[in-house]
Amino acid sequence: MPSTTSRRFLRPAALIGAAVLTASVTACGSSGTPSAAPPGSASASASAAVGVLTVRDPWVKAADKGMTAAFATLANDGDTDVTITGVTTDVSRAEIHEMAMTDGTMTMRQKQGGVVVAARSRAALEPGGDHLMLMDLTRPVRAGDQLDITLTFADGRTQTFTAVAKPFTGAQETYAPGHGASPAS
Repeated sequence: MPSTTSRRFLRPAALIGAAVLTASVTACGSSGTPSAAPPGSASASASAAVGVLTVRDPWVKAADKGMTAAFATLANDGDTDVTITGVTTDVSRAEIHEMAMTDGTMTMRQKQGGVVVAARSRAALEPGGDHLMLMDLTRPVRAGDQLDITLTFADGRTQTFTAVAKPFTGAQETYAPGHGASPAS
């Protein structure tokens, strides 16, 4: 039978152990970045399998002003197709865009119907293809900046992920005058 002295020390030790275990479990469930996502939505960062889709290698092209774009690989591990119908960020207004042939010329335009990520497959958001267009930047997006981007799905769910800004000149994108300009009032 333990002595009275050892029982006195066991109770605080057990309480401290329980507190440490609770803190550890809570920390494991955190992505390490704050999220203001409402209940029912989830946050995902690079290669995190949380939420509607798994978002892998998310990044944004660094830009001083005007427009830029966000890219990632989206994986749908579910049994039903998922359609992304909208996108928001706190540095600009945003749209889902695609590259398409128009009169023999490759042009960028808003993608009607959104991006469908088929069940048990992947979709790439990449330079020269489907991408998330960030227009009318309210501040520069510098290499190393982290931007929260929220996807809206056809069923009303949302998912926020963090993308890191990188310098990128590979696609040599240019935008037609007035493309992405705010609508006149």
